[in-house]
Amino acid sequence: MMMRRYNTLILLYLMLLAPFYLWAQAPVQDKDDAPAEIKKATTDLERSLIENDDYKIAGNYELLAKELTDKGEFAKAEENLYKALEIYTNAKDLKRRPRILRNIAKAQEAQNKIKAATRSYKAASEESTDKALKQINANDLARLENEGDPEAGNKYLDANIALLKKTGKKGEVADTYIQQALLNLKQNDTVSALEHYSLALPYAVEPPQKAIKVYTEMAKLHVAAKQYSEAITVMNDLLDLSRTLKDLDTEIIQLRYLATIYFLMEDPENVAKSLDDSYKLAAAAGKTFEAKESLLQLAEFYKNTGDDKSGLAVYEEFLKNLDRIILSDHSLTDAKTFRVTEERIRRLESEKTLKDELINKKNTFNYLLLGFLAVLILMMVSIVKALYAIKNKNKEIALQSLRREMNPHFLFNSLNSVNQFIAQNNELQANKYLTSYSGLMRNTMENSNKDFVTLGNEIENLTQYLELEHLRFKDKFDFEIIVDDELDRESLWVPNMMLQPHLENAIWHGLRYKDGKGFLKLSFKPDGKNMLVTVDDDGIGPTKSQELKTHNQKAHQSRGLTNTRERMTLINELYKKNIDFTVTEKTAPENGTIVKVTFPIINKP
Repeated sequence: MMMRRYNTLILLYLMLLAPFYLWAQAPVQDKDDAPAEIKKATTDLERSLIENDDYKIAGNYELLAKELTDKGEFAKAEENLYKALEIYTNAKDLKRRPRILRNIAKAQEAQNKIKAATRSYKAASEESTDKALKQINANDLARLENEGDPEAGNKYLDANIALLKKTGKKGEVADTYIQQALLNLKQNDTVSALEHYSLALPYAVEPPQKAIKVYTEMAKLHVAAKQYSEAITVMNDLLDLSRTLKDLDTEIIQLRYLATIYFLMEDPENVAKSLDDSYKLAAAAGKTFEAKESLLQLAEFYKNTGDDKSGLAVYEEFLKNLDRIILSDHSLTDAKTFRVTEERIRRLESEKTLKDELINKKNTFNYLLLGFLAVLILMMVSIVKALYAIKNKNKEIALQSLRREMNPHFLFNSLNSVNQFIAQNNELQANKYLTSYSGLMRNTMENSNKDFVTLGNEIENLTQYLELEHLRFKDKFDFEIIVDDELDRESLWVPNMMLQPHLENAIWHGLRYKDGKGFLKLSFKPDGKNMLVTVDDDGIGPTKSQELKTHNQKAHQSRGLTNTRERMTLINELYKKNIDFTVTEKTAPENGTIVKVTFPIINKP
């Protein structure tokens, strides 16, 4: 008697609380309590509207429509897709329109708006530039035009599956198999429907809600056919998936459905376990409505089985945890936040429309202003280009002047050497010297208007120069030129006569003053993306040479180095190169100088 009275009081208490629960959780039942994915898509849309970025706005409308489609809210999805379509149309983005039109057609078909879906599929097919997508839309158009012919419908769906598999659109492959299953159900062909649902599963990977829907429909079909064992297997797969995805809502609801199947199988132990698991999950997660639903079903089950003690224990546990469950239930707050966000989006959309209208009214003025600015900018650019061209021309003239400037010291000493040979009645040496000298002069004059020559040409000129100097100072030095085999003498280009001043310095200010015979080595080798040229002599070195020089000689050497640096700077500026050189005096016990010149590898100047 006491037990009955207590149960009655508890039921009255739950009935009094029920309106609060139902009101608090109504968004779940009425689809107003949006999943996290929809909330994120809505938040992203709001942010893009604030930024006023049309392409981001359109993209977020698409994402929101996708999430709404997955949730089954096809009317709202269609509305958002039309907004995205309008933005792409205004932007004259013809590539994205066919995709949006197809998604609109699918949303319309899901709402049974066949005529509208037919128009959308037709537009998508006509505007598609991709042959496969064009044919897929054409097949869907033909399928709807032959809606009363299931055999034709299956044929077009089979054709689309083949095309979609080739394009790798797994989600659409799953959708098409689901369409075939629905077509089978219209013909009361449950076996074929189950087969098509099974075929859809491997492709229903994105979004995961698609696989949940397929499993749910398969379970319902098995239950309708009283194939309870098969239904249990499907439900266990579904529960495993929901746990993997951490989808508590699905797990809670499907545990209750699993209990229903066990009830039909007359398996009370698993009925109680499934409902208890559903209740505990909902209570732990603070899902008041779902906890109450699972509790009421569990209490009803215990009542029908005469287990009042277990029923009372369940009620006591619920009452004990009721405050905690309600406090941890954020569904009402989330629903209100979502509705506020939707209101903000509508306000932002209105503001954007007004802004766009104002912008359109100002377009004429803006275009005139932009046109004026464009003309002004063009004039400024022309002036800058003219000044830049003049500056470059001046640099070219300066470079040409420096390049044609023969070293007076070299000319004087060369002619003096000829005079010395003649004075000594050494006509053979004089003739030999003049022949080499004329060859070097001829090459120098031929290349006088060139900033770059081939590596082979430069090596030939340098060889002639060194041979001339060797004729004059044969007792003072020998020389060697080494060229790495990786360097192609005919395809690589170097600045004209950039190395000669360094060789002259090595001979005239280092080797000439050495006691005994010195050695000069000129080497060319690749260095990453550059070419490294090394002038290595074992002369007396810059420090001692400086001590021996007269005032005029010092001034000449300084000018020679300055000339080289000026030419290098001008070439770097004119041709955007990075040529550089370093001069290093050897340390005791060695004597001499090492000059390293770095040229970028130039295949064509």
